Amino acid sequence: MVKKREMKLSLYLIGAGMHVAAWRHPEAQANASIDIKALQKSAQIAEKGKFDIVFIADSLAINHESHPHILNRFDPIIQITALAAATEKIGLGATASTTYSQPYRLARQLLSVDHISGGRVAWNLVTTSDATGQTALNFSREKHVEHDKRYEIAEEFADVILGLWDSWEDDAFIYDKENGIFYDQSKVHEINYKGQYFQVKGPLNIARSPQGYPVIVVAGSSKPGQKLAARVANAVFVHWDNIERAKEHYRTLKAQLAQHNRSEDELIVFHGISPIVADTEEEAVRRYNELQELVDPYEALKFVSGYMGNVDFSKYSLDTPAIEVEFPPVNSIQSNFNELYEIIKRENLKVGELYTRLFNAAKKDAFVGTPEKVADEMERWFNEKACDGFMLQFPLLPRDLEAFVEKVVPILQERGLFRKDYTGSTLREHLGLQIPENQFAKSKVASS
Repeated sequence: MVKKREMKLSLYLIGAGMHVAAWRHPEAQANASIDIKALQKSAQIAEKGKFDIVFIADSLAINHESHPHILNRFDPIIQITALAAATEKIGLGATASTTYSQPYRLARQLLSVDHISGGRVAWNLVTTSDATGQTALNFSREKHVEHDKRYEIAEEFADVILGLWDSWEDDAFIYDKENGIFYDQSKVHEINYKGQYFQVKGPLNIARSPQGYPVIVVAGSSKPGQKLAARVANAVFVHWDNIERAKEHYRTLKAQLAQHNRSEDELIVFHGISPIVADTEEEAVRRYNELQELVDPYEALKFVSGYMGNVDFSKYSLDTPAIEVEFPPVNSIQSNFNELYEIIKRENLKVGELYTRLFNAAKKDAFVGTPEKVADEMERWFNEKACDGFMLQFPLLPRDLEAFVEKVVPILQERGLFRKDYTGSTLREHLGLQIPENQFAKSKVASS
């Protein structure tokens, strides 16, 4: 019997909310990004709503164009460790860079928290976009690595970290007190990896976790990003401006899985949305407008700048056609830039319209409205296979999260689209993913 598809939900946890002016709202806690109790509260609300995962993004440099909640926030791995202590079931995703990390250290950190949480960790594998133009300068480098080379590094990094996570077979530790045997030496493995970018001997000094090892998320829709995701990822995080583009990407990405002997249900596609829910359409729009009224146009353009190549918007009037703006070469999230630029050309946007039109948390779209309207739109995207679930980037936290959990989740549950309770304890169980087979144990069986 074919298992029925079930919608997946992830909370994008960022301070007082994804909207650039969220911190200014009367209901907001302006310093929420650096208050662990506030962050734990949001995670607990998401867990009450039976979400699959709480997702923590990151950046490794800041400037005056950074989102307010990027300027002052915790390291993601440290943050999810604290979230693990305040939750019981929900998954915990932390972003970490393959360009500015070492695989041995990162493998150990992530697997440690996976044990601490009882098998609930995900690693958001990023190559690091350079929104500030300064990232490399924080890591004793003169310039940021070019896009395609970053993905070459990431391919090697992923192989190393997966090898390290398999250092110990699941039954390697015996703990035989009577005979003094702590572990079976035949079940521990050095990876002895030698590549173009990394040389790592191993083994890692921590065993596999209750879910084997952390779930891998890849955020990137460029061709190199899709190639990496199809080979090693368990989930991807994307954002498309319309459902037809999303469906096209979904089909293209899923079609690549067969090349790696993987089935379509082994890779979950999360699509980013920013719901604002209220009992009436008018109230939802009022909540949206409240946030928009707090936006200083040029302050908002600073946020746009990081996605469009660090543009100096201050020299343009707000009614300047955006197509006339000088966009410098981008070494950031190339797929983001390309999509945003297409919208600018197609809709002939003015500079003053860029933030409101281009960024999900600033858009008054089908996900702003009554619970039924939002649930209907989510069901449409899910059933038409534009995605397998949603990355919920609530404009204002915890207000919009609480409203969603109270009003939309029950509708999705009643329609049989979303779980009524957790049926497992690990993130892989929530996502319907199998525990990965240890590659060294598999190799031993194959050669015997």
